[in-house]
Amino acid sequence: MYSEEISDAKRVVAEFLEQIELKRGDLVVIGCSTSEIVAHGIGSYSNAELGEAIFIAMYEELTKVGLSVATQCCEHLNRALIMTMEDAERFGYEIVNVIPQPKAGGSFSTAAWKHMKNPVAVEHVQAHAGIDIGDTLIGMHLKSVAVPVRIAHPVIGAAHIVCARTRPKYVGGGRACYNEDLE
Repeated sequence: MYSEEISDAKRVVAEFLEQIELKRGDLVVIGCSTSEIVAHGIGSYSNAELGEAIFIAMYEELTKVGLSVATQCCEHLNRALIMTMEDAERFGYEIVNVIPQPKAGGSFSTAAWKHMKNPVAVEHVQAHAGIDIGDTLIGMHLKSVAVPVRIAHPVIGAAHIVCARTRPKYVGGGRACYNEDLE
């Protein structure tokens, strides 16, 4: 079940990773509306089985290359994020007390809670990159300067995909010189 959507999810991650340079341990935030994947309005048709299938596919692909993952909950949890306790502590994020459910947090983050080792919720992250499935508005969880990453096939099921990476801010002015290696 959901083999086409799982295939789409793995392809999205592969296309995303082909275009960006991330270091081992960098944080990727993912927002996902299972409602949008099945062509319903965001937040109107939560699907636990689909959320679990898409989460597992993407999480395996990202963690096998050494990346950390945070999943964005829905607006009913004020866009809190689910990540491992190890990552929350390593990044210095304050842990908050909530457990996502399909109708309060979303099916994708509920699956993250179920499958991550020692999951916790945090309110804010500053991720190095992100994947937004179904226009869930992950931008608030990216570092200050986000740069769009265009992938060739920006859909999973019926959901629109937006990807981004971040870069350091440019400071200075006309006389400043910049390190091109940080692009």
